[in-house]
Amino acid sequence: MTSILITGGTGFIGHHFCCAADQLGMQLTVLTRNPEAAALRLPASVRRIQRLSDLEAGYVADIVVNLAGEPLADGRWTQRRKQRFYDSRVNLTDRLYEFFAGREHQPKLVISGSAIGFYGPGDQPVDENSAGVDGFSHQLCKTWEQSARRFESLGCRVCYLRTGIVLGEEGALARMLPAFKLALGGPIGTGEQGMSWIHIDDMVAIILYCINNPDVSGPINATAPSPVSNALFSAALGRVLGRPARLPMPALIVKLLFGEMGEELLLQGQMVLPNKLLAAGFGFIYVDLDRALKNILSR
Repeated sequence: MTSILITGGTGFIGHHFCCAADQLGMQLTVLTRNPEAAALRLPASVRRIQRLSDLEAGYVADIVVNLAGEPLADGRWTQRRKQRFYDSRVNLTDRLYEFFAGREHQPKLVISGSAIGFYGPGDQPVDENSAGVDGFSHQLCKTWEQSARRFESLGCRVCYLRTGIVLGEEGALARMLPAFKLALGGPIGTGEQGMSWIHIDDMVAIILYCINNPDVSGPINATAPSPVSNALFSAALGRVLGRPARLPMPALIVKLLFGEMGEELLLQGQMVLPNKLLAAGFGFIYVDLDRALKNILSR
């Protein structure tokens, strides 16, 4: 039975992954700040621990899935929040490395979170071989990946999931829906910025693909192979909901309301292609945006 240690197991992606992995018979242990609350969200068979020191000396993790991270889009980026972004990502990954560096048995595989923010803004398609444009998101993702890369010195295979906008019942789509349902949605700024999206089912399938395919490693773009502009995304969401989606949010308003966060996450974007997964033979379930949205909204 495959043993997996998971951080961020109660988050949007982590919750879905835990449910899928549990159904496959994997032995799951979730590191969580609130084991009681986690019990309400996770399958009953999932073990919950509050500290790494709760793991007994003989515990062996075949795989570490490291998905923890303070949400970036929940408000303005104050210096205090930026420090929490680093603490919940980089510092936690460092603690995981130090923990396993002192153990007799190291994991065979570490799957660590990252984001397409690594690439920074741009209007040209990018893939795993593309360099990043400097900015806070790029520096955060770069440092996070560097922390996870340390596991290679322990003989671990390491995958960094550069995740796009994950579509599902939580996350970005859930925040958009109220306005769009009231016909108040529309493009943000010029609407030309790229939106590299992925259906939650494909996101979970990518994590499982990394587990089951030992030749896959390094940076992996977890995005559908069909990124769109923000204007096209808004039109598709309005079309699926049967609502007009033509009410724009001016860039000035975004900057006033959200500051640096609004500029980097809402007004800028990337057209990210998952070329490494496609070359490895991964088959996406949802390539068409309309089909993905219809599936999610019908659940």
